Amino acid sequence: MSTTAELLKGAAELFPGEVVTQAHVRHFDLPLGAGRFALITLDNGHDHTKPTTLGPQSLANIDAAIDQVEKEAADGEIVGVGVTGKPFIFAVGADLKGVELLKRHEDALAIGKGGHDVFKRLSKLAVPTFAYYNGAAMGGGVEIGLHCSYRTVSAALPAFSLPEVFLGLVPGWGGCTLLPNLIGAEKAVSVIIENSLNQNRQLKGKQVYELGIADALFEGADFLEQSLIWTASVLKGEITVERPAIDRGEAWDQAVAKGRFVADSKVHGAAPAAYRALDIIAAAKDGDLQKGYDAEDLALADLIMGGELRAGIYAFNLVQKRGKRPAGAPDKNLARPVTKVGVVGAGLMASQLALLFLRRLEVPVVLTDIDQERVDKGVGYVHAEIDKLLGKGRINQDKANRLKALVTGVLDKAEGFADADFIIEAVFEEMGVKQKVFAEVEAVAPAHAILATNTSSLSVTEMASKLKHPERVVGFHFFNPVAVLPLLEIVRGEQTDDASLATAFGVAKKLKKTAVLVKDAPAFVVNRILTRFMGEIQNVIDEGTPVEVAEKAVEPLGLPMSPLVLLELVGPAIGLHVSETLNRAFPDRFTVSPNLAAVVKAGKRGFYVYDSGKPELDPEVAALLKQGDSVLTEEQVRDRVLDAVAQEIGLMLDEGVVAEAQDIDLCLITGAGWPFHLGGITPYLDREGVSERVNGRRFLEAGVASVPA
Repeated sequence: MSTTAELLKGAAELFPGEVVTQAHVRHFDLPLGAGRFALITLDNGHDHTKPTTLGPQSLANIDAAIDQVEKEAADGEIVGVGVTGKPFIFAVGADLKGVELLKRHEDALAIGKGGHDVFKRLSKLAVPTFAYYNGAAMGGGVEIGLHCSYRTVSAALPAFSLPEVFLGLVPGWGGCTLLPNLIGAEKAVSVIIENSLNQNRQLKGKQVYELGIADALFEGADFLEQSLIWTASVLKGEITVERPAIDRGEAWDQAVAKGRFVADSKVHGAAPAAYRALDIIAAAKDGDLQKGYDAEDLALADLIMGGELRAGIYAFNLVQKRGKRPAGAPDKNLARPVTKVGVVGAGLMASQLALLFLRRLEVPVVLTDIDQERVDKGVGYVHAEIDKLLGKGRINQDKANRLKALVTGVLDKAEGFADADFIIEAVFEEMGVKQKVFAEVEAVAPAHAILATNTSSLSVTEMASKLKHPERVVGFHFFNPVAVLPLLEIVRGEQTDDASLATAFGVAKKLKKTAVLVKDAPAFVVNRILTRFMGEIQNVIDEGTPVEVAEKAVEPLGLPMSPLVLLELVGPAIGLHVSETLNRAFPDRFTVSPNLAAVVKAGKRGFYVYDSGKPELDPEVAALLKQGDSVLTEEQVRDRVLDAVAQEIGLMLDEGVVAEAQDIDLCLITGAGWPFHLGGITPYLDREGVSERVNGRRFLEAGVASVPA
């Protein structure tokens, strides 16, 4: 049997680039005469912008610190041991860069076992142990605290979570076993499964305390001081920590069943992590901790050596790194300042854009439209949304008043836009209308102003072609709902110059959007792929496959909603319009469904009615459908749809619509809610062998979003 030290030494050799966390031990006398105390502080030597992580060498350092305090406790030199973090950070879990490098199951097993062996020692010391969650705590950071006898949490703590399932792992250093035994299965399932699968939702300090994970809550300003006074009171017997009894009966089983329902609704069985976590939680019912730890070790190793985790880490890196440094963006020093924004149009999309620019840039925003009633309605929408933010306590009255004063509406473009630096149009999606609007705006806007279009599918180059200065026109394509979806496709027309483009990227950053540079090609990225995807679904329905079979066929992709529910959200008329645009550009691959055209003509808002609470095919739509007699199985439908998507992505990369396959994935994850755990679309197509079947090659090199060979 290898010792913990040997396991960690071997793992550290596989990961030479680890940012190492030290575990500093200091001693002092507790308040109230409670005795001598040892405090371990986790610190990687960097400021809070580089959070403390736990790689193999870091675990070895914690192990060495525990060697020291274990002896002191056994010799009666100390009355307790505490663990805390550097300012603003407790610890944010395992270092995923190291996980990516692992190539063998036994190396992955060593990581799980190493973490358990170190953390378990805290629960076996001869004196009580305390975790002081002073700042951000995630994954292994949360778990080290779960092994302690007591926990306190700062009210200022901004983020606390067990995010492993979100990435394709399980909380594998005690989380799945200890948390349900501490707070009960129902709350544990909520933290481990529900929060993770809801876009990695974080808990704040107060919630950590209310859930019973922490025994005491203190203000951030003097958090450690208050925690140590509390610790002294606990050690002297003046405070007794009461924890509720855990229901190990039917409630435990119901919680696990609810977790499976949540997992099914989110990932449809397409990713194993949530199910493995639930199996361990289910088995933890009898309180046998060691059995739970062994199951965690095995689950960790299996998942680390699986494609989903690598895809999850790939997606995480795309959003956190590539999303913040857009490929192909010009030098940011070329960007011009934006001190006033104009919005052409005052409909729902235009009003959402006005609100976003107002909140993020905090500069004057002016809306225009064809009549006063529309202008007033647009400004009214923005005011109402500001009032909602005020009502929720997200902004104060002073800020609300200031924001409302910054937004105005006028009919006269000359009056509204004469001093605007950035003007965006969100009018009807028709080339003639947009060209006319741009001609009117160019006549009154200052020479330096950027003219942006929120078109979803039309050519930016053609839109700018009749202007005196086409070089300042840029595509600025948002996704609906604007406040929720992070993606912004920034489209470079043939004439767009670097300064205009740099300004667009600068504005995108201030708007806190994930900007991707896109070539001016029909429907850009997301709409082109989704239209091909939806088009193939519609084709098989038109040819004769029942609607429910076509819909169910793509469930294994784990999409947030089925294709026809998505069509309802987009609006059948818009879906039809985009398919017509693409059909004109690429008639051999993009069809216009006669059935969809009939649904739009009949004024239907979608294929379904929801009388029973769940979607059922609308009888009136069913009566409109004209189908052939070619009926496919779910598997045949899925193959056809995926082959079509793989072909389209291959062609888009050949055309240079984006720099790399990574940008396609970034667009679909942030603009269409494509599953994070699949890594977007290209790793999934690679893993399923579709890329090679269709294009004769993978989209990504082996080892990218997959286990290294």
